[in-house]
Amino acid sequence: MAALAVPLRDARAMLEDLLDAHLVQQPAPGRYRLHDLVHRHALRATTEQDPAAERQRALIRVLDYYVHASAAADATMPFLSRGGVACAGPAPTDLPRFAGKNTALAWFGAEYTNLLAAFDAALAAGADAHVCELPRFMRSYFARRCGTTQLNVLFEGSLAAARRLGDPRQLGEAYSDLGFARHNAGRMAEAGEAYETAAVLVTQAGDVLTEAELTMRRGCLGWDQGYVEEPLELFRLAAKLYADAGCPMGTAHATAYEAWALLQSGHREEAARLAREALETPHTDPAWPPALTALITLGVAVAREEPEDAFGDLHRALALAREDGHRHNEAWCLKRLGVALRRMGRYEEALAGHREAFALLDEIFEEQWKIHFLNAYGETCRLAGLPDEAPRLHRQALDLAPRLGHRHEEAMAHEGIAAVLDATAPSAAAEHRAAGQALLREPLPGA
Repeated sequence: MAALAVPLRDARAMLEDLLDAHLVQQPAPGRYRLHDLVHRHALRATTEQDPAAERQRALIRVLDYYVHASAAADATMPFLSRGGVACAGPAPTDLPRFAGKNTALAWFGAEYTNLLAAFDAALAAGADAHVCELPRFMRSYFARRCGTTQLNVLFEGSLAAARRLGDPRQLGEAYSDLGFARHNAGRMAEAGEAYETAAVLVTQAGDVLTEAELTMRRGCLGWDQGYVEEPLELFRLAAKLYADAGCPMGTAHATAYEAWALLQSGHREEAARLAREALETPHTDPAWPPALTALITLGVAVAREEPEDAFGDLHRALALAREDGHRHNEAWCLKRLGVALRRMGRYEEALAGHREAFALLDEIFEEQWKIHFLNAYGETCRLAGLPDEAPRLHRQALDLAPRLGHRHEEAMAHEGIAAVLDATAPSAAAEHRAAGQALLREPLPGA
């Protein structure tokens, strides 16, 4: 359809004729493909018979289609990390219509191989606008698919294209996106460098929403690097920037993360208050990520005083994550449920939650994400009376965290080992505790 610039009904009729002639295959209703031999013949024929300019125009029409269709699918996602409006070429007339995120996710899944092929073709053709935009509209899909290696490849190409285009706003977004991909892959130092460059460009461009999103990302990175006060200030600044931009859902997003960070710092009452504030913001998707963050934060914050309410909040978050099909969020909810159960003294149930979370992480095949789960699991094991299992998990975290740059988890690993050693080796415990505290004293660069 896009390649030939014909209406969808005409393209379908042509494909059915080719199917009847056994020149194309139909692996599923509405999906067509060429046999390898036919594909090679068609490629040779078009190279020999069709003018290069016409082949280029046909390719650009296909790239226009995939960028605009991806933008339409991305617009249905419950993520604040907006792809924006597609600008690479005119929008084709016959684009897919998405009733909601589930149909959009199904389309991304069905078109995944084609989308990657389109990106590679755009790179080869020097279609920099398409190279720059296509990965941006695939971020929400990758958040569920958990393909951090491929995401980094896409954003590396996108950044190179943005440099060639020379638009400061696009370049700032590209650096921010690359930092996001680096962070998700556990490449913390590289993420920080990308964010620092992005901050200068985004400020120059004067795009407040992009600045708010970057500020949120820098806060999350700073927390994982082992800082406390600086990320809290960044979350608060992001809330203000979202408010200045007239984006109340963004303000709720930042407030939910501030609540979560306060909870980790021991400020349970303030964390619960802010989590409830974030939950009051209207939104259309029950599995909206800030709502999950707020529900988890609230559930853990009130676990001791209001166990029934805590259970309700945490199980609601878990059910929403499962309905949403987001495996990492599901694992995260199981971890926090385990922490809440531990605080209630229900150790066997807590251990079951941690084990189920780890089983999900093994399915996802993203080993670096285990750093967020090891110390909590180890602490539950210690309190549940598993003295051999607890130090093993903390030492795994102590080995993994420095390689990833997760100084917060590195500090927590030292503290976890110290807690295990307090009764039997107080000198060694003191050394671990001092090492952990020293990690948390350094200021966040660039804050």
